[in-house]
Amino acid sequence: MNAKVRAGIAGGAGYTGGELLRILLHHPHAEPIFVHSRSNAGKPLSTVHQDLLGETDMAFTDVLQKDVDVLFLCLGHGESRRFLEENPIPEHTRIIDLGNDFRLPGSNSIGGRSFVYGLPELNRGDIAKARDVANPGCFATAIQLGLLPLAAAGLVREAHVTAITGSTGAGQSLSASSHFSWRSNNIQAYKTLTHQHLGEIGASLRQVRPQQEIPVHFVPWRGDFTRGIFASIQVHCTAPQEEVEKAFGSFCADTAFTRLSLEPIFLKQVVNTNKCLLQPERTGDMLVVHSAIDNLLKGASGQAVQNMNLMFGLPEDAGLRLKASYF
Repeated sequence: MNAKVRAGIAGGAGYTGGELLRILLHHPHAEPIFVHSRSNAGKPLSTVHQDLLGETDMAFTDVLQKDVDVLFLCLGHGESRRFLEENPIPEHTRIIDLGNDFRLPGSNSIGGRSFVYGLPELNRGDIAKARDVANPGCFATAIQLGLLPLAAAGLVREAHVTAITGSTGAGQSLSASSHFSWRSNNIQAYKTLTHQHLGEIGASLRQVRPQQEIPVHFVPWRGDFTRGIFASIQVHCTAPQEEVEKAFGSFCADTAFTRLSLEPIFLKQVVNTNKCLLQPERTGDMLVVHSAIDNLLKGASGQAVQNMNLMFGLPEDAGLRLKASYF
């Protein structure tokens, strides 16, 4: 398409809204038209996202403009459904929700809109035809990309996962566990075996393996760093390593950002990028798949733009060839 995709952002004062702005301001085929925030209406964007000083003269608004092609919802979990009930959106405007309101089958519809689950490695074709997309959760993205190749090949019966996330995974609002003095030199498990992303992980596994229920036991950790997720997925697997690597190689072959590594991976390889790196290693019959992403990019805003690109027939990697914060 020749004209740029006109994008609006609701909830633009948080981390995911800021990341979307940074991508869209330099996207070759899209442009941000408005950034909605009731609490910051009238203020320049750079008063909240201070790194945007000199990048844009836009200001926050409390008015939802109707002439956009796509609306990104960067609202708190549970707020998107209420927002759409209170603010009718024109039928021609596509919606990408970064919250968890519409991710699960059975609760993915509202007012004639039905949301496709937006994991491109799983649903690329459906996303390309969708009007509305539910962006996956950050932990869910990292864990699913590590498990789906095994599930598709019938190589996993049960999984035990430990994954650590940076402080930005908790959002911008302060809490006792997000203060520097608490996070520094500290680590903590939380929501042990009960994390809300387990529902969407299970739904995706059933999509590729409907005849088999695959239990996932997940322990998330809060880490002493700002961004990124590193997950280690442990499964019992008797298949030869060559078969495992073939499953991952086949899965990654047609993806824009998911890559197989046979060398040890680490977080700095993916921070500030839209990549997911996967590394399978084993001892005897125990296989461990390590998965690394940036929670704010591949785990949120970057994947949302990836979905936008697919929905509007743009190159999937447009605006997303980003440099890792390696040093």
